Amino acid sequence: MAWFIPLLLAIVFNVVAYLLAPKPKRSQPAQTKDMDNPTADAGRPIPVVFGTVTIKGLNVLWYGDKSRQNKKVSA
Repeated sequence: MAWFIPLLLAIVFNVVAYLLAPKPKRSQPAQTKDMDNPTADAGRPIPVVFGTVTIKGLNVLWYGDKSRQNKKVSA
């Protein structure tokens, strides 16, 4: 029964900490609104996306080979 009191206090403190934590604002900063073309600038922020959205003007560091090659294979 002695383990029950610290467990109950830990749960209560976690709930209070969650309720008192600052909530993030939903507005988008002005820096991320002006991104149109993909660039690789060191000072530009990298957006973090949760869910399915369209992001215009990414800060792209490497994309890969965009070319396409068709090869015939005899099987």
